[in-house]
Amino acid sequence: MLQALGLGPDVEAVYRAMLADPSGGIAELGLRAGLTESQVRDGLDRLVDLDLLRPSRESPGSLRAVSPDLGLELLLRRQEDELARRQEELARSKAAAARVVSEFAELRPNTEVDGAERLVGMDAIQSRLEDLTHSLTREFTAILPGGALSEASLEASRPLDRRALARGVEMRSVYQDSARNDPTTLSYARWLTEEGGQVRTSPLLPPRLLIFDRTVALVPIDPANSRLGALCTRSPGIVASLLTLFEQTWNSAVPLGADRPRATDSKPSSGELELLRLLASGMTDEAAGKRLGVSLRTVRRQMSALMERLNASSRFEAGLKAAQQGWL
Repeated sequence: MLQALGLGPDVEAVYRAMLADPSGGIAELGLRAGLTESQVRDGLDRLVDLDLLRPSRESPGSLRAVSPDLGLELLLRRQEDELARRQEELARSKAAAARVVSEFAELRPNTEVDGAERLVGMDAIQSRLEDLTHSLTREFTAILPGGALSEASLEASRPLDRRALARGVEMRSVYQDSARNDPTTLSYARWLTEEGGQVRTSPLLPPRLLIFDRTVALVPIDPANSRLGALCTRSPGIVASLLTLFEQTWNSAVPLGADRPRATDSKPSSGELELLRLLASGMTDEAAGKRLGVSLRTVRRQMSALMERLNASSRFEAGLKAAQQGWL
């Protein structure tokens, strides 16, 4: 029950046993919690580390359990502090990665300098992809925004993916939700899962990202202008930052075989919610459609449906009512 707060089942059992009756030794605690003495000792150590057990004033040398109200508040505060720290680290890493990518944008095409290579042209990019995929040994992760992928790109990837999976490489890919509406992309994603890969989708994705064996990353130099080419980097700092970005995206995405939560009268779907946020931030319909990987017609159709559900006569009124209902 308390695993989300960092307490495993054994640790939680020891904590409950201490709350119920702190008297007795290790053996008695083990009997009450249904654990071995070794498990009880490990649980006690963990509870002390989490500040859920403190020295007893009445019985020097023994421990007392902190009340659940205070203890759980301490755990939540610790998680909040850790989350804030990680967010700060991620923000710094993303900023550093952006600076380095910008610096390497001036590299002479298809030459490597300090572990980074600027690839210009589809042939150069495809050649590097083939080399990196061929040398994969453990893991491949990818973020693939833009909705539908071209059939030519998918067919070029199929033999590479098949050989990597046959070698036991773990493959995880995140597609945009709109890819579920494209038969070709959906068929390929299903084939990938049948072969042993893992595929998830999300309504809004960061720029395209490929990571090979957690040591090499391939990203567009400028997501808004693919003609500038791609950056292939082995810089540990950049790769680590991009891995963090991938894991956060992966954890918030939905497995391909699971249905996305549908819109109801009281709450929009995840895709509609992201559309509202993008438009509320000042994006045009066309720009929002590109971020979500959907057509301009789809954006306007979804917005029209949202206005009707909100009983709004204008987008401004729809934004106000969405905020009043807690959607924004």
